[in-house]
Amino acid sequence: MMTRGGTKLANSMLALAGHRLLSTTSNAAASNKVVSGILTGRTMGTPAWSTTFLVRAPIFGVRNGGTMALGEEKEGEDKKVSTTGTGSGGGGDNKDEKTVASYWGVEAPKLTKEDGTEWKWTCFRPWETYQADLSIDLKKHHAPVTFMDKLAYWSVKSLRWPTDLFFQRRYGCRAMMLETVAAVPGMVGGMLLHCKSLRRFEHSGGWIKTLLDEAENERMHLMTFMEVSKPRWYERALVMTVQGVFFNAYFLGYLISPKFAHRMVGYLEEEAIHSYTEFLKELDKGNIENVPAPAIAIDYWRMPPNSTLRDVVMVVRADEAHHRDVNHFASVRILYQFCLVCFIFIHIFIY
Repeated sequence: MMTRGGTKLANSMLALAGHRLLSTTSNAAASNKVVSGILTGRTMGTPAWSTTFLVRAPIFGVRNGGTMALGEEKEGEDKKVSTTGTGSGGGGDNKDEKTVASYWGVEAPKLTKEDGTEWKWTCFRPWETYQADLSIDLKKHHAPVTFMDKLAYWSVKSLRWPTDLFFQRRYGCRAMMLETVAAVPGMVGGMLLHCKSLRRFEHSGGWIKTLLDEAENERMHLMTFMEVSKPRWYERALVMTVQGVFFNAYFLGYLISPKFAHRMVGYLEEEAIHSYTEFLKELDKGNIENVPAPAIAIDYWRMPPNSTLRDVVMVVRADEAHHRDVNHFASVRILYQFCLVCFIFIHIFIY
């Protein structure tokens, strides 16, 4: 048991050191440097030991490394940053303001293109860009054989009729609606496979990343066509309604039969190829103006600077053909796995 003298000594030491140990200013500054190094370490070359330092940091520093502490420090930095000058010699040319594009108050690293110009997109990075394979076979079709294949095929055909009736020849708005739906299956399938991998403690064979990449690619299609076609308020409302219904329906369908879900997406992609082919015909006839390609499309697909809307439709159609082959292959792969499980079960049950 601590004596009365020892208690007084401990209280005196805490009184002297408490201000420094419990100060939010010093600890917040230290922890903010840690968070900044971790969030920008991938592109700025931060040493790998920064994560270890975060784990071993004092508990008060970690607590004060939250959004409130970062916000307080940001307010202090804003007071020190010089703004646009309005006095003698100002002229509005003195711009030293920091650009903070992160919720955590961390300054985003500046990236450049191959030609040295600044990279202006935050929705994707230069290493995520690619050149589309335009030589892919666009006429490939999987003939429905089984009952599930026919059900998936005619389900997609039945969805095409109201789409044609609503959009008619407005292929820009049609593409926008198509991409809001096409980006859902990859995310749902990747999410369910992710949870399955966690439950079974097994690898996914790369299918989680494949499906999530597909969803991201479809989302970039949408971001591109948003620059071409500005949706009206009732079209936005329709997108919300269709997405709410389709997400839940596809989620349940994937739980019941992943083979049916992937086969349905394969046929959806075939319809997308048909829609973009009709889009190209309207562009060639002059019914739709062949405007310059959006800047986001030029950077995402590494297209020439003088590319047009027709070039954008070409690369998007090639992407849809790739998604078609992936989902049809996934459906066949799942069927083989199901048949193998049934064969093993029957063999064990009989013998």
